[in-house]
Amino acid sequence: MHRAKILFACGLAVLPQILVAQLDGPSLGSFTDSSRSQWRPLPLEQAFPFYVSEGEPGTYRIVWEAAEEHYLYKHRFKFSLRQLPALKILPVAFEIPEGIHKTDQFFGEVEVYYSKLAIDLILPEKPSADAILVVEFQGCAEWGFCYPPQEIPFEL
Repeated sequence: MHRAKILFACGLAVLPQILVAQLDGPSLGSFTDSSRSQWRPLPLEQAFPFYVSEGEPGTYRIVWEAAEEHYLYKHRFKFSLRQLPALKILPVAFEIPEGIHKTDQFFGEVEVYYSKLAIDLILPEKPSADAILVVEFQGCAEWGFCYPPQEIPFEL
């Protein structure tokens, strides 16, 4: 009877290791400080930093520098101009290069952009002194984290 209790206790001690080995994904032994960070989402500002620059009158360029193993969706870009005081909202035309075709786990067949992307904007009218450019986009990390759609106001 005493031997059966010892075998039962040993079995309980080994059971969690067996169950963990059966899990789909990386083993616990493979998590080091350097690899663990790849499974945590970067803050949005680090994942998809961008800047806006003014070109000729009425034109702007937005440049994204997506972090390694992150991408932006072509179909999720949208730009608008908010003019005060009447808070008029006008769509902004833009020119975007062809992306990379990808089968995405969230949206299926899509075009995406890795690393650097420049988009040229053509404003529908001269911006007022209080005008705001609204920049909308969405992106994901290759390992399966999808950032929520973003709507970022940018003062012109």
